[in-house]
This record gives sequence, C-alpha cells and structure tokens, in this order.
Amino acid sequence: MKMRKLGQHGPNVSVIGYGAMSFTNFYGPATVEGSCRILDACLDMGITHIDTADAYGLGHSETVIGDWLKARKGENPFTIASKVGITNDPNQRLKNNPDHLEKSLDDSLSRLGVDALDLYYVHRRDDRFEIEDVTETLAGFVKAGKIKAFGFSEIAPSSLRRAHAVHPVAAVQSEYSLSTRAPELGLLQTCKELGASMVAFSPVGRGLLTNRPHSLGAIAEMPWMKTNPRFNEPHYSLNLEYNAKFQNLAADMGIAAATLAVAWLVHQGEHVLPIPGTRHVQHLAEVAAGGSMDLSEEDLNRIETVLPAGWAHGDRYSVAQWVGPERYC
Repeated sequence: MKMRKLGQHGPNVSVIGYGAMSFTNFYGPATVEGSCRILDACLDMGITHIDTADAYGLGHSETVIGDWLKARKGENPFTIASKVGITNDPNQRLKNNPDHLEKSLDDSLSRLGVDALDLYYVHRRDDRFEIEDVTETLAGFVKAGKIKAFGFSEIAPSSLRRAHAVHPVAAVQSEYSLSTRAPELGLLQTCKELGASMVAFSPVGRGLLTNRPHSLGAIAEMPWMKTNPRFNEPHYSLNLEYNAKFQNLAADMGIAAATLAVAWLVHQGEHVLPIPGTRHVQHLAEVAAGGSMDLSEEDLNRIETVLPAGWAHGDRYSVAQWVGPERYC
C-alpha cells in the first residue's frame, strides 16, 4: 500500500482510506459485526485512514468505530477524520454556527472515544455564515487541541482560497471518480497549489465502476439511490453499457474493475486520497489493491478511451440532493 501525506503538514496515511458511511444502511443493511470485520480487514490490508461523520446514521458510524477502539483498550491504529454540518433538523438541515460545530465536535469525540480528531471537516456549507468566519471557528478548535487539522467537503475552488487565506486547509473532500470528473475543472488544481489533500469519496461511482453494479431492484430499496438521476432509467441502462466496457478492460488487465477505478484515481496526483466504502471484505480487498498498482501511460490512455470524460448519463445529484454542495462549473 502506497502512503501519502494527509494535508501539507499532516501524518502519512495509506493512499486508500475507508469511508465509513457504509457502517449505516445507506447502501443496504449493515451490521455492527460486519462493520467490525471491515475495520479488522483495514488493518490487515494496510488501510490507516478512516473517514466518518456525525450524520452517518446519526452518530452510529462513529459509535461503531469508538466501540471497536474501546475493545482494543484505547489503542488507535487509525488516522480518523469526521465531519459536521448536516443535521436532521427539518427547519435547518445545514448548520455551521459556532455553537453547533463545537457541540457536535464534543459529541463526536465522545462517541469515538478519542481526545482529538486528526481531521475535522465541515460536511456542507451553511450559506448563512461566511466561510472566513467558519474557518476561524475551526482554527479555534485546533488551538484548543480538539482537532489536529480541518477541511471542507464539496466546496468550490474559490471558497477554498478564501478559507485558506485565513488558516491552512488540510483537505477538501469531494466526489471524484471516472464517472464524476468535475474536480478537474479547478478544485484538483487548487488543492495541489495550496497543499491540501483531495480526498475522493465515491471513487467507484456508487458501484458503477465495479464488477457488481447495483440491480434496479436493489436500487429501489435505497431511498437516496432511487432518486439519483444516474441510477434511474433511461440513464442507468446507458451507464451499464459503459460499465460493461470498463469491466472488459479490467478483465483484460487481469484485475477487478474497482481495482482499476481506484488505481486511476491514485494516478491523478500525489495529493489524491480515495476513500471507498463497502460492507464486504472481498470488495475492500479489490479497492485496496488499487493502492499498490502502477499504471502506464498506455494503461491510462486505454481507460480514457473506454470512459472518456463526460461519459456518465444523468446528473450526479437530483435537485434535492444538490442542496449544500457548491457548484463551480
């Protein structure tokens, strides 16, 4: 497993991290036992970067990780990141006010059973507050020793520059994969320029870049997925046609499609850190393998031929799902 810096001044972490939203029922039923098996497997595979959020199962993901750490008698082998800002309050789904950020941070630390978070993100921007003011609040948490670094999720390059002018931003988390390449229109470059890691969530396109894409029947049982344009007809059938071509390319190279998708991301810059999530150890092994694979220029060209930029049919979010992420292109 290759290792990379998490932020310009942060710790070395495995180039492949783990996205612990999969410890909830977001993509299908999850169990505590299964989640603990995943954490055990992360150790075995050399994955050291775990990403979670207080919104994942209303704290459930953090609790699972905290109980797993407690069973190890406090030994923590992971660099842990969590996120704040998405709430279940129907009147105000996004909150970036200082009191909410601090209360949520204290709750996250309690659930995880750690004294400080290695990385703390604002999950979504609350446009009631200027990003400079939010950055000052996060910088105060660093000064207080509650977090070691901070970042933002789904922000525009312009917002990143504004925040960075106040205090160095360690990382930006955004959806980035062969099916979602918008970060290449400024965010990827700005992260590199400012020394921030680009943490790529959904690196296998929510299953579109694997050997086992979701069936329409399975999607119908997932509240978020069944409203996502890319997973609705006629878009989904068209996307599966591209999936088949990508599977064939990966098979020709002797690897799983998910391995190839993650390896492609790793080759997009030394500051790129994919964080795939899964409930299955077999799939975890496939994505982890992408962290040690070398691709030639010819390999990258073959991938680009099969999945050219802009191939995916349907928007990556529905109108409702676009509330929060910043559009910049």
